[in-house]
This record gives sequence, structure tokens and C-alpha cells, in this order.
Amino acid sequence: MPNQNGLAGGSIGERIQTIRTRTGKSRSVIAGLVGRSEEWLRDVEKGRQGAPGLEMLLKLGRALGVRDLTELTGDHELLVGFSGRAGHPVVPAIRDAIESVDLAPSAAAITPAEFGARVDRAWRLWHTSSTPRADAGAMLPGLIRDGRRALRTLDGEERRVVAAALSGAYALSEQVLAWVADAPLLWMAADRCMAAAEIADDPITLASASWVLGNVWRSTSREEDAYQLTQDAVALLQPRLDGDQEAQSLWGACHLHSAITAARLGREGDALRGVDQAMGMARALPSGSAHPWTLFGVANAEVTAVSVQVDMRRSGGALEAASVVDPDAVPSVDRRARLWLELSRAYGQQKDWISTLGALKTAIAASEESMRCHPLSRSLATELVTHGGKIVEREARALAVRLGVTA
Repeated sequence: MPNQNGLAGGSIGERIQTIRTRTGKSRSVIAGLVGRSEEWLRDVEKGRQGAPGLEMLLKLGRALGVRDLTELTGDHELLVGFSGRAGHPVVPAIRDAIESVDLAPSAAAITPAEFGARVDRAWRLWHTSSTPRADAGAMLPGLIRDGRRALRTLDGEERRVVAAALSGAYALSEQVLAWVADAPLLWMAADRCMAAAEIADDPITLASASWVLGNVWRSTSREEDAYQLTQDAVALLQPRLDGDQEAQSLWGACHLHSAITAARLGREGDALRGVDQAMGMARALPSGSAHPWTLFGVANAEVTAVSVQVDMRRSGGALEAASVVDPDAVPSVDRRARLWLELSRAYGQQKDWISTLGALKTAIAASEESMRCHPLSRSLATELVTHGGKIVEREARALAVRLGVTA
């Protein structure tokens, strides 16, 4: 079979590296997704490590988004079904709810107000639980099914209200599924989030859905598209900023989204400008205000400022930005854990392995579930084992085991 992808004749390691770089994925992310160290993946790509076994090739194939394993092996055709990937127990039920087709006519069993209240409760649970995927994820299958049923049976303003709330349920699905489900399922959740927002025909809901879709685009190597989408959402919200607190919060959240994307694209000026614009809005809002999905506010903007500095590999700037953050003021357990993860990444960039270990332990204490699901925390754990030295090796290995990593 002729090779159309520039992979002909390459070793397995060379093929992995080619596909990884072509899709814009870093070694640290891929290594974290398969539970190994960045050094291990580098050795595989450079031929210094033996070819991975079938089980590991399957994991690499999932992480790299390939459908045909021969893209990695170059051998006879072997189609691999990756659509069933489930890195968390809640994934199969959410998948069933999103993918199911119910053609049987039925009356809506819930009012728009009741449905909206349930979606709001699920979002609050996502932000306040130390096991957000398990707890909020358990609510989503019923929410999605009830919302779809109501959308089919209602009309007029009631239908638009339900559509806005259903968009919120799909948005939460994207958050729950990130890093633990396959890309096609994430795409479907984000697409249905936007489709429901279009039915709602409301600028706030449309901009919120753009924030969600931008997350998926950014994580699937469409960073430029993600940046432009959130900038379009900012423009959509601009006429509503006078006195509309929800629009103001979402405007700031979209600027933070753009800042992270710009940092990963290496556009330092755009990244820092986005953080500054968001911070200005956050400080102008009443104390304690927060968008229900994004939790935009001063604390969230401060955490994002740390992430932006780390993504630009400015570890000193990240530590300086973190010095002003009060972790207890961050209104989301998952985001609080992410703050400590970003600190751990910053210390890791400086090869300060003792501080890297300490920050990662604090992140896990905040939400072990979140850290078990995140490839960056898993990659850091393996880096600690392989590079941290004898002084941290024992604790690093114990930490890696807690995160489900084989170093």
C-alpha cells in the first residue's frame, strides 16, 4: 500500500515522532496520556528504547489520534477501535446519553425552570467536589436525556430556555470528558453544545458555547481557530457589556481562553495582553462574582496568569505570578489543584525537583481524581522518578503509583 503521509520506511519511533509533531502534541502530554515519562518517549522516538509492545502501541495510538495502527507499525493492516476509550468510569454512560437516538414520541417530563436548576446544581458540584468527574459526571446522562426530550417537545420561549440549559449540560460534559475520553466524543459534546446554543439564539449562550468549543479545538491542534473563535465571542459580547454582569464575566473568561491559546502558540504579546484585559474586567466586577461555568473572577484570572507564564516557559514569571494568589480564594477545587500543578510545572522547568514534588503532592491533596486524569501531572510524576534523584525517588514513586503511572 503506498504511503501518503511521509512515513514510508520509518521506524516505529520515527513514525510516532512524525505523527506527534504533525499534530502539534508535546512529548510531555503524550507521555502523560500513556503513563510514561517524557524521557521514555524521547528514547522510543530516537531508537534508544526497544519498540513498545502491542498494549503500549494501542495507548500511543489513542493518544496520537490514529485509527489504523499501521501508521505506527508500518506492518499489515490492523484497524484499531479507539472510539470506546474510557479513562474514567463515568464515560460510558455519558457516551450512551450523547450518542443515543430516541425516536419514540414522549412528553417533556420536566419544566424549563426545573431543568435549568438541575444543570446549575451539576455545575456547582463540578466546582466544589474533590472528585468532580465522578460526582458531576453521574448527573450528566439523565440531564442530557431529559434536556433532549424537552427540546423535542417544547416550542417558543420555553424551547429556547431549555436549549440554553442543555448547552450548559453539554458544556459540562466537555469538562468531565477532557483527557479521559476519545477526541470524537469530545467533538460531539462540543458540537452539540454549540447546536443547542444556536437554538437558544442568545449571545451569552453562544459565547459560552464558543468557550467550550475553543477548548476542544485547542486540545486537538486547532489553536489558531480556537483563538479566533474566542475573539469572535468577545466581539459578540461587546455591545452587552454596559451593566450586564454575566456578559462582562464571560467577556473576561474568553480573554483568558485566548491568552492561554496565544501562549501555546508562542505569541507572548497576545497572551499577556489577554491576561491584562481579563484582569481589568475581573477587578471591575463586584467582589465574589463569577460566571457559573467559567468561574471568571480575580482568582481565576490570577491562576490563568500562572498558566500563561508556564506555557511560555517563563518559570520565574510563573512563580512571581503565583505569589499573589490565595489558593483558598479560588472558587473551584479542580482549578485549585490546577494552580498547584502549574507551580509544579514551573519548578520542574527550573529542575527544582524537591519543590516540584511538594507542589504536585499539594495538587493531588486538593483533587487526586483531577490529577489522575491530567496528562501533565502524570508526566511530571514520571519526570520526578527519572530525573529527581535519590532524595525524592521514594516519594516520587509512591506518587506515580497514586496517579496510575508506570515510570
